[in-house]
Amino acid sequence: MPEIFRTPDDSFAALPGYPFAPHYYELREGLRVHYVDEGPRDATPVLMMHGEPSWSYLYRKMIGPVVDAGYRVIAPDLIGFGKSDKPTDKSVFTYAGHVAWMQEWFEALALDNVILACQDWGSLIGLRLVGAMPQKFSGVVLSNGGLPAGQDPPKAFAAWRTFAKVSPVFPIGGLIQKATKTELSDAEVAAYDAPYPSRASKAAARVFPALVPFGTNPAVPDQLAAWEVLETFEKPFTCCFSDGDPITKGGDAPFRERVPGAKHTLHRTLKGGHFIQEDDPEGFVAAILDTARLAGV
Repeated sequence: MPEIFRTPDDSFAALPGYPFAPHYYELREGLRVHYVDEGPRDATPVLMMHGEPSWSYLYRKMIGPVVDAGYRVIAPDLIGFGKSDKPTDKSVFTYAGHVAWMQEWFEALALDNVILACQDWGSLIGLRLVGAMPQKFSGVVLSNGGLPAGQDPPKAFAAWRTFAKVSPVFPIGGLIQKATKTELSDAEVAAYDAPYPSRASKAAARVFPALVPFGTNPAVPDQLAAWEVLETFEKPFTCCFSDGDPITKGGDAPFRERVPGAKHTLHRTLKGGHFIQEDDPEGFVAAILDTARLAGV
C-alpha cells in the first residue's frame, strides 16, 4: 500500500454552494473513493466526472438542477483529488490504473442506463468506461475534453504539461480561476484549494498532464480500442464545447464525425473557458437533459 494522504474532514467545512453529504467506497487496494450521490436511487443516473486539477466541487452549480429534473446525480472524486484518498508518490498514478479504479467503483454501485457528463480528465476516464462497458450507458455529454490516441498535443496543452512538471508552486484554486472566465469568490478559490493543504497532497494533480496519451505513450493501444467501441456507439452522444478554451478548441470534430450516436442536432457551443461548469452551467445542464430525453431516459 502506498503512502496515502487523506484530507481532514474539517478542511471541507462550510464550502460555498456544496451542501452535499459525502459517500465513500473502499477499493480492493484500500483506497477510499468519495462521491456525491443526490436524487432518487431508482432514477436514471447522471455520472458527472471532473478533470484535473479540480474535484467534484466543480459540478456544484449543476447537481441541483439535474436532480430537480428527476435524475440521480453521482459525482465522484478521482483518486488523488477532492475528498478521495491521495497517494503521495507520483509513480503510483497511471492512466490504466485510474480507469481500473473508477471501473471497480462504478461496478460496485451497480449503475445502469447512465448518462455520462464529462470534461477534461473526466472524459479521458469516462469515455474509457464507455469503451469498456457500452451497455451500461444510455448517452454521453462531452465538454472540453477528448480521447487522444498518440497525436501531437496542442501548444496550449504542451505549455500546461511543462508548467505542471517544473513550476515550484502549484496553486490549484488559482489555476482553476485562470482557466475560467467567471470571477470566482475568494471562498470558491479556497474551496478548490481545500483538498490539497500540502505539496505531497498534489501529487496526482501534478502528474496527470504527463499521463495524457499524446505522442508516444503506453496508453495509446487502450485508447484506440476505446475508439473502436465509440465508432459503434449508436446511443446519443452530444458535444457542448466552449467558445473560449484554447486547449480543446475543435476537439468535438472527431466525435461528431466518428461516433454514430453523434449524428443529431443537439450539439452546441457554450460560453466560457476551459472549466465550463463555472462559466455556463446552465448550458451544460441543458445539454444533459436534452440528451437524456433523446435517449428516452
